[in-house]
Parts: sequence; structure tokens; C-alpha cells
Amino acid sequence: MEIGVVVIVGIITLVFGLLVGYIFRKTVGERAIGSAEQKARNLILDAENKSETIKKEITIEAKEEAHRMRSDVEREVRERRAEIQRAEKRLIQKEEAIDRKTENLEKKEEGITNKEQILINKQEELDGFINKQMEELERISGYTSEEAKAILLSNVEKEIRQEASVMIKEIESKAKEEGDKKAKEIITGAIQRCAADHVAESTVSVVPLPNDEMKGRIIGREGRNIRAIETLTGIDLIIDDTPEAVILSGFDPVRREIARLSLEKLIVDGRIHPARIEEMVEKAEKEVNSIIKEAGEQATFDVGIHNLHPELVKLLGRLKYRTSYGQNVLKHSIEVAHLAGLMAGELGLDVKNAKRAGLLHDIGKAVDHEVEGTHVDIGIDLLRKYKENETIINGMAAHHGDYEPKTLEAVLIAAADALSAARPGARRETLETYIKRLTKLEQIANTTPGVDKSFAIQAGREIRIIARPEEVNDEGIVFLAREISKKIESELEYPGQIKVSVIRETRSVDYAK
Repeated sequence: MEIGVVVIVGIITLVFGLLVGYIFRKTVGERAIGSAEQKARNLILDAENKSETIKKEITIEAKEEAHRMRSDVEREVRERRAEIQRAEKRLIQKEEAIDRKTENLEKKEEGITNKEQILINKQEELDGFINKQMEELERISGYTSEEAKAILLSNVEKEIRQEASVMIKEIESKAKEEGDKKAKEIITGAIQRCAADHVAESTVSVVPLPNDEMKGRIIGREGRNIRAIETLTGIDLIIDDTPEAVILSGFDPVRREIARLSLEKLIVDGRIHPARIEEMVEKAEKEVNSIIKEAGEQATFDVGIHNLHPELVKLLGRLKYRTSYGQNVLKHSIEVAHLAGLMAGELGLDVKNAKRAGLLHDIGKAVDHEVEGTHVDIGIDLLRKYKENETIINGMAAHHGDYEPKTLEAVLIAAADALSAARPGARRETLETYIKRLTKLEQIANTTPGVDKSFAIQAGREIRIIARPEEVNDEGIVFLAREISKKIESELEYPGQIKVSVIRETRSVDYAK
């Protein structure tokens, strides 16, 4: 019973507490809400006031900016309008000036037309006057205008030829002095620095014998030994009455050398029969091939040229057994290479190319007895076959004037070749060839109009010509000397250079009686 009362009292107390709390909360909440609403209204009013103020400020600034921009635009428009007005004024002034110039030009053109007409009229009058004068002159002189013109041209030609000959003499004299001086310096320096022998060795084709009995052993029974030697070497053996000597005859210098070595070995050995001959020829071939290779390598080493094709080196070595007018071609090639290199160095040209072309300039002579054609054409084919540079090929090809030189180095090769061949004692010339050359030289001079006599002197290095005084005057001997020089250059082959001296002498003889 008591527990129930307590529960009821607790419930009533709880309900009462909840009711009191609800009333208190509602009263306090309404007050807080009212205060918040008042603050919100105040904030809204403040915001509206501030936005109104900002709006007014922005409006004022916008009006000021628009006013400023309008002022700038109006100022710019005024300036452009003023500039346009000035430009229009200048254009008007230019148009007025052009109009004035056009009027002046029209007036001048009209004046020129009038003057031109006056000049045409005067020209017609002058032509008529000249024709009358010409007719009068022809009547007085007895010559037509064409005849007078021919006489005048003849006189002028004589005067011009005289002046030209004087100028030619002066120019040639000055050019020769300067050219000779410079050329002598270069060539003298090159010769002094290239100390080659003046007389080169020549290939010997005679084999000495210990006694005349050896001739019979070389011939052998019924000539079998000599036939074996000739068959294996391709060289003819001439055994005649020459005491203790056998002569070897053949166009191939290498084969001739093989035959010489073989014969010398057989003579030393003493056993001469076909089998021994074959053995000795084989040994001699190997020995000659080894000598050829060494000679080619030594030549390239002496000149300082490298990277040559091995076959070209062998061909160079073969030149050791090749002679030209008694001059060894290999030594001649080495000398030409040195001379060309030295002159190229003095002139600031390519020394290596000059030396290379100089060393290879006679390479065609190594096989010219085996291949048809000149040694120049053969050399061109060989150098192209072994991939030599076109500059080197042209230097080789132009050394005898068969082809036009394309480089200065090519000109130096020709000069060095002539210099090496023209040294005193460098080459031998047969008496018959020598006489033919001198005869041809005098014949060329004697067949030239205006020449009375000619004399080849100084071993063919100078020709003196006596001119006919009634046909050639003092000025004409210059042209006569030049004409003969050109004919000699085109018709005659000769080493070095030939001096042409023309002499004109007039003699007047009278007798006192």
C-alpha cells in the first residue's frame, strides 16, 4: 500500500517538474528569439545603408570616368581632324606644284620639238654642204673618197704598227726582266736544293765473257743452249767477232735485264745446258722482280709519297730498266718530283700533289713496249685504273703539251720535266736526230716571208735570222721574230727553249770616181 503511494507521489512530482521546465523554457526562448530578430533587422538596415552609400559612390565614379573618357575622345578627334586638315593642305599644295611642273614640261617639250626640227633642217643643209665639199675635194685631189680613205687607213696603220711595236718591245722587255728574274730565283733555288747527278746511268746490254771459248759453250751443241736462252727470256743473243762479249738485243728492258743476269750466273756457274738455263732464268726473274719492287719503294720513300697502289709502285720500279735518250727514267722521274715540289713550295702551291704527279709523269713508259699508244695516253689509263686523283692525272697528261693543264701544278710538272731533260749531259742525242732538228729549225725560218738567211747556233738553242731590209722595216722585225717563234713552237719538238734573234741591216755603197 505504501509502495503504491510512493510511486504515485513520484509520478506526480515528475509531471509537475516537466510542466515547470516547459513553461520556463518557452518564456526564455521567446525572449531570445525576439532579441535575435531585432539584431537581424538592425543588421539588414545597416547593410541597406552601406549598399546605398557604395552605390552612390560607384555611380559618381562611373560618371567621372565617362566624363574623362569623353574628354579624351573629343581631344583625340580634334587632333586627328587637325592632322587631316594639314594633310589635305599639303596635298593641295603638291597638286598645284605638279600642275605647274606639267605646264613647264609641256612648254619645254614644245620648245625641244621646235629645236629638233631646226636641227634636222640644219643637218640636211650640212649634209648637202659636205657632199659639195667632198665632190670639190675629189675634183681637186683626183682621188675618190674610198681611195682617200684607203690612203688614210694605210698611214694610220703604219703609225699604229710602229707605236704597237715600240709598246710590245717595252712590255716584253719589262715582262722578260721581271719573269726571268723570278724564274731564275725559283729554278736556281730548286736546282741547288735538288742535288741529282747530271749524267744518269744507262742500261747496259753487253755481257762480258772470261774468254772466247765461252761463246761456244753458250751456243751449245747445234745451238740448243742459245735457243733455250732466247726462248725463255724473249731476248736475242748476238754472238759475233766482238772479243769476249755477248750483245743482248730486245725491246723489253726488264726481259733484257733477266737475260743479262741469267747469262752472268751461267757463266759463273760454268754448267750451261737447257735445264740449268731454265733454273737460272727463273732465279733471275725472281731477283729482278725483287729489285723492281725495292726500286719502286725506294723511289716513293725518297720523294716522300705514300699510299700509292702496289701495282703503281711495281711499275715505278720497272722504270729502273727504262732509258730515254740515255737518261734513266726512274731517276728522271724522281728528279722531276723533287724539282716540281720545290717550285710548288716557292709559289705556295700544293707540294704533295706536285711531287706525286712529277713522280708518276712517265709511268706509261714502263709498259709502252707492251701496250699500244703514247706513254701519256697509257699513263692516263693506268692512273685511272688505280683510282688516282684527276688533278694528278692532268698533271701527268699535260707534261708534254698533249693536254691542256688545268692547274698550276700541272704547269710546274711540264717545267720540271723540261728542266731535268735539258740539263747538260742529262740526255744523249744521236748525230742524225741532232742534224735533222737543226735542219728543220733553219727550214722553218727560211720559209717565212721577209727572211734572207738563217743560222742555227748554240747546238740548236739559238737561231739567228737575217731579214731582208727592203721587205721588213725596223718595227717589223719584232713581228717577224714572234711569228717564227710561234712556228717553231707548233712544228718542232725540242728540249728547253730556243732563242730567236732577228737582225736587219741596211747597207748603202757608192764609189768615188
